[in-house]
Amino acid sequence: MIDYPTKKLEEAVYFQEGPGLRTFQFKSAGIKVINVANVRDGFLNLFTTKFLDPDEVSQKYKHFLVNENDILVSTSGTIGRVALVTKKDLPLMLNTSIVRFHTLDENRLLNKFLFYFLGSHTFINELLKYKTGVAIFNVGPSHIKKIKISLPSLEIQKQIVERLDKIAEAQKLNDELIQKTNELFQSLLHKKLNPASKDWGVKKIKDVATVGNGGTPSTKNQKYWNGKILWLTPKELSGFEDMEIFDTERKISDHGLNHSSAALFPTGTVLFTSRAPIGYIVIAGVPMATNQGFKNFVCDSKQLNNKFLYFFLRLKKKYLQSLGRGATFTEISKTIIEKVEIPLPPLGIQKQIVAKLSAVQDYKKQLLWQKTKLKELFDSVLAKSMKG
Repeated sequence: MIDYPTKKLEEAVYFQEGPGLRTFQFKSAGIKVINVANVRDGFLNLFTTKFLDPDEVSQKYKHFLVNENDILVSTSGTIGRVALVTKKDLPLMLNTSIVRFHTLDENRLLNKFLFYFLGSHTFINELLKYKTGVAIFNVGPSHIKKIKISLPSLEIQKQIVERLDKIAEAQKLNDELIQKTNELFQSLLHKKLNPASKDWGVKKIKDVATVGNGGTPSTKNQKYWNGKILWLTPKELSGFEDMEIFDTERKISDHGLNHSSAALFPTGTVLFTSRAPIGYIVIAGVPMATNQGFKNFVCDSKQLNNKFLYFFLRLKKKYLQSLGRGATFTEISKTIIEKVEIPLPPLGIQKQIVAKLSAVQDYKKQLLWQKTKLKELFDSVLAKSMKG
């Protein structure tokens, strides 16, 4: 490992924190004002911003207007989000909790190298050492002044930037493919499951599947827990991308199953969260139980393919959410969901539709795997580059 020379950030970098603004100053239009939520992973999302009157900015805040290629770092709440300002983001003004950076001399420190440094764990971990606050953490310019930056030669900086740029470009292309795959899936979902002009029958769900509730054994009795029976909760499906699930965070015992309203559902059961929130859907890859936040569908295999039902529920997610009832949180009841009508093509056609939709989902799964690997590669190269 090479020991690069180091300098205090303030010796090589200009940085400035935004001003504190009051609510009454914000307008419905004018100069955009950046906030922490706008700073994403390397770029700015300015769809939801507040505005200041251009005259007020000109008179009082002109020196807080950011420039193209300024690097913005969030310093409150979620500390360490980093974004590079582009021409399309302008005009744009700093706000408190955002610090902008740019190199003082491109012949000593490349601005793009600085961008990557500010997004590295090396910088963020150092910054977090100085955080203050209890509920909301904060850092500021006085803390940034204490941090040093490694300065390899300009040639090495260029090599590092080129290497990271190539990986970042691959990540961008991968994200675009994921977006296009999502769009293709939604298009196919609506097209293939649309019964219009098709000679399909329609039945209520209760006529083609048995709907069962879940339950929770008493948490006061330890004999009911830590057994071998898988037991699923809705929160485990947050961000879950696969069609099938094969494990759960918690398990219950035979005693727990027999002394509660929980039920053991067979492999292939379609599990649908009916509250908190309504609309997570997955298929049991092995026998499992669920808590009471689910409605679970055991399909009549002579009439309904379970994966066809899975895709139908995904298509109707917003409609099903609209059927929820309740004051504290909405829930869709067994009675209501049993009455939902489902178009029913012949089983052969159901399987054909499932095959086409599953192929798109499988491709997306590959892309998500590639996304993970690219992130690991980028992080590894970035960490090694900043340490020499």
